[in-house]
Amino acid sequence: MQTDITRQRAYFADAPGDVSLGAIDAARMPAHVSIIMDGNGRWAQARGLDRSSGHVAGVDSLKETVTASVRLGIDVLSAYAFSTENWKRPQHEVDLLMHLFATTLIEELPLFHQENVRLRFFGDLTALPRETFEVFQRGLDETKDNTGMTFALAVNYGARAEIARAARIIAERVRDGKLAVDDITPELMPRCLYTHGLPDPDLLIRTSGELRLSNYLLWQLAYTELYVTDTLWPDFDRWDLLRAIHSYQGRSRRFGGVAAR
Repeated sequence: MQTDITRQRAYFADAPGDVSLGAIDAARMPAHVSIIMDGNGRWAQARGLDRSSGHVAGVDSLKETVTASVRLGIDVLSAYAFSTENWKRPQHEVDLLMHLFATTLIEELPLFHQENVRLRFFGDLTALPRETFEVFQRGLDETKDNTGMTFALAVNYGARAEIARAARIIAERVRDGKLAVDDITPELMPRCLYTHGLPDPDLLIRTSGELRLSNYLLWQLAYTELYVTDTLWPDFDRWDLLRAIHSYQGRSRRFGGVAAR
């Protein structure tokens, strides 16, 4: 994706001592960065606040990460916002999250237009409250002609449910005579997943130091580079993103093969 070099340099001008834009190789930028946003509750509890305050603070981190990703020329940014298991949380917390999704999206539509960002959602959106679902649909409709970075938000998403759904789709096609059993290949499966049309993530960032995938993109992450930071999500900023990308660029991606000599 083309980047505005002047805006990029201005956005990353006040670098801390341990990382800078100059350390990043623009020719080796990950095309798709995905984030498991974790630590909102712990961030709030450490400050004597209700967990909901952490979710509100986390919105600012997501906005900064979207802007930073656009400035860096990343093609796709995706983020894990609400899992199928998150419905088990206290009802007041679930209600707040659904309200935050709706109100934040409305408020940030001008930013998405300004930055030429196209919205995408993946997960079972049919189970969402009507207000949230309708706002999501509005976001899709109003940004569908944008041609810059794709910002994909996983809401009511679980990777096991996604894979089971894909298996049902394939089974129905075989039953209906539209697909032969021999046509079921690793290349077919991605076309039946929620993320169809998106490249697999090159880099997965998980905040708060947790070392697990939490039922996220289990098929798509087969060869993704993982980066875990102890930073809690509400404290994650553009410099943390640069650190993650710098780590990614220092690795050799072999995809099961051997490194080139």
